[in-house]
Amino acid sequence: MARATLAQRAGVSPRMIFFYEEGRHTPTPARLGQLAAALGCEVDALTGAQRGQETLVDLRYAAGLTLERVAELLRASQAGRELCVSASKISALESGRPVRGRSWQDPEVTGRLLAPLAKAYGVPIRMVLDAWMRTRGNEPAPALAGKRKQEPSRAALATWESLNERQQIYLGEIMRDDRMTETEMWMRRVQRLQVPRATDWRKLPLTIKAAPSIVGYTRLQERLRQRGVHDPGTGQTVHALERRGLLVITEDSVEHPAVGEVGRVLVEITRRGRAAARAGLGEPREPDPVAHLLSEWLWGVLARVATAEPIGLEDDQLAGRSLFFIGVGYRGKAGGQPSRGFVDSVPLMAPGGTHVAEYRWRLTRLGRRHIAEYLDLYRRLYPRVNTTGLDTLAGEIP
Repeated sequence: MARATLAQRAGVSPRMIFFYEEGRHTPTPARLGQLAAALGCEVDALTGAQRGQETLVDLRYAAGLTLERVAELLRASQAGRELCVSASKISALESGRPVRGRSWQDPEVTGRLLAPLAKAYGVPIRMVLDAWMRTRGNEPAPALAGKRKQEPSRAALATWESLNERQQIYLGEIMRDDRMTETEMWMRRVQRLQVPRATDWRKLPLTIKAAPSIVGYTRLQERLRQRGVHDPGTGQTVHALERRGLLVITEDSVEHPAVGEVGRVLVEITRRGRAAARAGLGEPREPDPVAHLLSEWLWGVLARVATAEPIGLEDDQLAGRSLFFIGVGYRGKAGGQPSRGFVDSVPLMAPGGTHVAEYRWRLTRLGRRHIAEYLDLYRRLYPRVNTTGLDTLAGEIP
């Protein structure tokens, strides 16, 4: 494309395009968007911000906002007013310089600024937090309040109390078996074994339609036998729970070595049934996901990379969809948000430095900081994930 053509499409003079190319001037956020549109690319292709490595200024430029406009938007929030946000303070924030004002040193206060910033930039809160931590790597991260576990709802408790004792035992044991199966699926995923879809494995075998003396009892039947409620009335009990919308009953057939193909009855606890069982057993409602934390699956992947430091994890040991969420340079889908950039593929040189022998996955600086900031919280959330040795790694972060 000729310089004059680009200038015409972007709405600037050819001389200004020359200045941009020579580095004598920097495009404004709005002009940057026009240049990207004229060139048929995204803004990050012009700013040089690699996916999963964005800083605060990258987010602002991608949103096409000036410092003055960002300050104006933030002052509409309580946190923005408390911090007396101005264009000069946003500039200092983006450059990593100290921001004047006592409240700017309080992570609790700056943490409340993340949501307004995310709204202004049109990105998730976790992207703003990650960009903040990259930009200001030598100070405490803004504190995002975790969502507390909520008490059982009155409706769920009323549903539980409307059940007779036998129905309560059945519903409670089915929920416990569902949790045990979920743990087994998690272990298979950790061992990189094939995992069925949740819509399949949540259907728990209740009964095999053959004599127990030949085919034995299912795990759920054994649970009910231990509670003394496994008898000919099982069918009536589970159908009563199904009529209340607490269970779903289905049937299929399986091949058994002793009797060949045989029918099987499956039960699946519904969300309403799970809520009623938690309420009746005195368990709090499950909290909503916390915006800045990884899922248990992704935290397990990140922990694996961390425990392989400083050499790193072999290239073929980290594959699949996890890279689209935590690998530098990845994006989940067209138009999707970039990954968090917690791990990166780095070259390992051969002896003598003559060539690259292999690539290994290692933590980025942000990945190390993320572990240092939230290791204790992750351990409480996901106690099944092995984090042995991560305390030393977290202690190395300044």
